[in-house]
Amino acid sequence: MRYIARKLGFYAVALWGALTVNFLLPRMLPGNPVDILVAKLSARGPVTDELRDSLELLLGGAPDQGILEQYWVYLVGIFTGNLGISITYYPVPVVEIIGQALPWTLVMIGIGTLLAFIVGVALGMLAGWKRGSWLDNLVPVTTMFQAVPYFWLALVLLYILSVGLGAFPVSGGYNYNVAQPGFTWDFVGTAIYHGTLPALTIVISSFGGWLLGMRNMMVSTLSEDYIVTAEAKGLRPMRIMTAYAARNAVLPSVAGFAISLGFVVSGSIVTEQVFSYPGIGSTLLQAVNNSDYALMQGLFLVITLAVLGANLIVDLLYGVIDPRTRANG
Repeated sequence: MRYIARKLGFYAVALWGALTVNFLLPRMLPGNPVDILVAKLSARGPVTDELRDSLELLLGGAPDQGILEQYWVYLVGIFTGNLGISITYYPVPVVEIIGQALPWTLVMIGIGTLLAFIVGVALGMLAGWKRGSWLDNLVPVTTMFQAVPYFWLALVLLYILSVGLGAFPVSGGYNYNVAQPGFTWDFVGTAIYHGTLPALTIVISSFGGWLLGMRNMMVSTLSEDYIVTAEAKGLRPMRIMTAYAARNAVLPSVAGFAISLGFVVSGSIVTEQVFSYPGIGSTLLQAVNNSDYALMQGLFLVITLAVLGANLIVDLLYGVIDPRTRANG
């Protein structure tokens, strides 16, 4: 319990620091979201001073508010689910926009990252256990895909599999002519069909890194004394490989997976732009292009919470996988 309490305390302080930085950064950037919105509305007619003051209040600020008062309103808004109004999608609330974009990113990029980790670690375990086999010789080939620029690999797969063979759609998150978003078989089927190629691109480009890291850790772990002792006791090779070697060799990969899993929420701007896929990445790009500070601040908040949450879960999981960390933590 002390181990868990220390971890929770550390991440609570980290969360407060992240929330404070998230509050300060948009206010240090050049430009003013109210001026941008006023410029858009002025095309339809004159904007009065009263309307400008109302817009400032709507976007989370006021002319007579100090920085501390704005900070307090910001914290209250976070814990009450009020992240402001988006300029890009005015007058839609930021929470609603994030709620629409987040599931697309979690499903496509999340599943792709998870599959890349599982496939890479499993193949790396086998490659390290059977050094010199054909699987071990595939390591340079798989790592080559990781060195290839991601957007180039995505464009090549898009040209071959979508444009050339017609096996996958060229763009979009679902077929707009077949179904509307909802929990129906038609929509789920077309969403899976449209998300398969982007997810496949993520798996191909990233599983080689997990494979190489796990393979090298397996080779190092197999030379430890406890592995030699387990072999001398006559334990089954499968048990030695999984319960003794792989359990210890996977620890660095688990730590790396926590970071990559946290950044899944941020999406991949390149992925979503190449495939014209809806999600957090494309929404963030639109927010930056439109100087939509409220939306940017909300997206950065979600990304921060995802990274901290993923690392907290893996830190607690670390204590289960390797009990020594509880004693030293």
